[in-house]
Amino acid sequence: MDHSYRAVLGDHDGNVHMPDRHRQGKPQGELDSPSVPHDAPTKIYAFVDDLFFLAKINETARKLGIKVEFVKTEKDVFERMGSNGNEKPSLIIFDLNNLNAKPLTVIPKLKSKLKKETNIIGFVSHVQGELKVKAQEAGCDMVLPRSAFSQNLAQLLRRHTTQEDDLTDQGQPA
Repeated sequence: MDHSYRAVLGDHDGNVHMPDRHRQGKPQGELDSPSVPHDAPTKIYAFVDDLFFLAKINETARKLGIKVEFVKTEKDVFERMGSNGNEKPSLIIFDLNNLNAKPLTVIPKLKSKLKKETNIIGFVSHVQGELKVKAQEAGCDMVLPRSAFSQNLAQLLRRHTTQEDDLTDQGQPA
């Protein structure tokens, strides 16, 4: 019987033996993640109450060093914008199945006040074609199936934070 698994999993006494390649540096699974200053301006707000997506957005944002705030109402967005020096967000994320947020009534209000400076992205189940169309009519710039949103989350967050940073670095107004 091959007992080579003991080298990683442990011996019969329960002692774990890690090969030398795992002892170097940080423990496996621990990544360098840029820290986000607590007073950094928030450029992304999310109307999400689904715990799976809430955790996924939080973890992805933390790894990228991006500040995302979760809100429940449009008033929350404007109150927090006011405390950030009136800086408009670059992205608002909507779980279109979050009925507490009333996305189809809130999206047009946000779009009219924030104009084109803020993108609104919604996500739905892939079988909810009618809700997708209604959200686009309400003002969503992009509506993705839940799976596509989840797979592309890091790129979406990165795109909506680096665009403005690039513009301000070049001396252009964001």
